[in-house]
Amino acid sequence: MASKAPEGLLHALLLDRNGGATHVQPADIENWQPDEGLLWLHFDVVERPPRKWLRSALGLEPFVVDALSADETRPRSLNVGDGLLAVLRGVNMNPGEDPEDMVSIRLWIERDRIVSTRRRKLLSVQDLREQLDQGQGPKSSGEFLAALVGRLADRIGGFVDTIEDRLSSIEESESGDAVQVRRRSLALLRRQIASVRRFVAPQRDALDRLYRNPGTLLSDSESNSLREEADRVTRYLEDLDLARERAVVLQEELLNELAQQQNTRMYVLSVVAAIFLPLTFVTGLLGMNVGGLPGLESPRGFVIAVVVMFATSAAMLVYFRFRKWL
Repeated sequence: MASKAPEGLLHALLLDRNGGATHVQPADIENWQPDEGLLWLHFDVVERPPRKWLRSALGLEPFVVDALSADETRPRSLNVGDGLLAVLRGVNMNPGEDPEDMVSIRLWIERDRIVSTRRRKLLSVQDLREQLDQGQGPKSSGEFLAALVGRLADRIGGFVDTIEDRLSSIEESESGDAVQVRRRSLALLRRQIASVRRFVAPQRDALDRLYRNPGTLLSDSESNSLREEADRVTRYLEDLDLARERAVVLQEELLNELAQQQNTRMYVLSVVAAIFLPLTFVTGLLGMNVGGLPGLESPRGFVIAVVVMFATSAAMLVYFRFRKWL
């Protein structure tokens, strides 16, 4: 009997199948029997994954151990005999972290035993622990999976709502607001949408496989619960797709607005240049250092030149008005 806790063990809980749970001492883990209750072992596998212990003490298949200990994962599910391997992702709600940097949870679920691993803290797991402490937690392994998926979906839904609110805020912002600021905000939103969608899409597929092929682990009610959660994830995925399209359209509108502003500025400069072009010609002509320039000896020469330039400017303005260029 081992008296030392395996590497990375965060908690060992014995679910009483009535909504509550008690802590199990590390020395008692290997002596656990299915009739004692549903055993839940949760590990942190960042530094030293307990690969050898998972194989020897729990008798898990090597590919299951590899999946539970992998550095990088994508959502998937697989029925293996009487067990179920599931890799899921949740929105990163840890303080100071980016929500789109989704956190993975890896699960090996049997009828009487659950092994879960993480590399970063996942608040959905903490929610389940709190429910178990209050005596309102899951009563079976299938219910555990459905409850965990539900909490992951809740946070994905909250993230999608935040994205939609931020998009609406940008859409409703005044046109006088800085275009560059709105463009940067849109670019950030598009990156966040792409990052989350990268994992939500395969997670939807993994949940679809779970409720379509529940195996012997899930009851009909648990399969129905998973189907509802899969439908929720599908809806959130559709909302992300819609948000992505809205962001693309809004970014195109901003680019058009920026181009319109630049065209307006260039138009104003062109009009000013057109008005001053004859004036420049007159001043250049009268500024030549050659004899015979008109008005050179006349005391009214400067006044006449100014009148001519103002008249030319007025004529140019009237012409632009007539052509409706102003």
